[in-house]
Amino acid sequence: MRLIVGLGNPGKMYENTRHNVGFKFVDKVAQSQDVTFDKEKFKGIYAQFYYNGEKVILLKPQKYMNLSGEVVIKYIEYFKPRYEDVLIICDDLDTPLGKIKIKYKGSSGGHNGLKNIEKHMHTKEYKRIKIGISHNKDQNKVDYVIGPMSKEDAEILDKVTDKAPQIIKDYLTLSFDNLMNKYNGG
Repeated sequence: MRLIVGLGNPGKMYENTRHNVGFKFVDKVAQSQDVTFDKEKFKGIYAQFYYNGEKVILLKPQKYMNLSGEVVIKYIEYFKPRYEDVLIICDDLDTPLGKIKIKYKGSSGGHNGLKNIEKHMHTKEYKRIKIGISHNKDQNKVDYVIGPMSKEDAEILDKVTDKAPQIIKDYLTLSFDNLMNKYNGG
């Protein structure tokens, strides 16, 4: 069983922000599998499908970003995926806009959603896909990640999330090393 978590903030006002690129990523995967986020549990909404006989759950926590770990740990406790079968998708200020960074483990890099996940999982060893949103040093960090973005930035991030179904298909079939080799730096 795999648990794939897209991070974001619930609510219409955050829908098209850089911080919600994780939600958009799993939305594209759900569309490709013809499933919807029609199930709700533990302050999260989820969709599920089977891929090559394996159950896959797509989760969008419905607490704010900095409380994502509270939802993720409840899903882990309930559905019982191994920690190595949990994949977190989030935005990353330290990666150039539109670039993907896939990692086995690492620090939160100051990302409040990842900090909270690490607090509740009691580990930094979980798989993640970080989607670069760059960082405009002339703008307050919070305003940048949850504020409106330019049409150009939105189009670049849409191109990344358009690749989500293929990336997840590869995640479900390739070794994680091969997945990293295929997508990192591309």
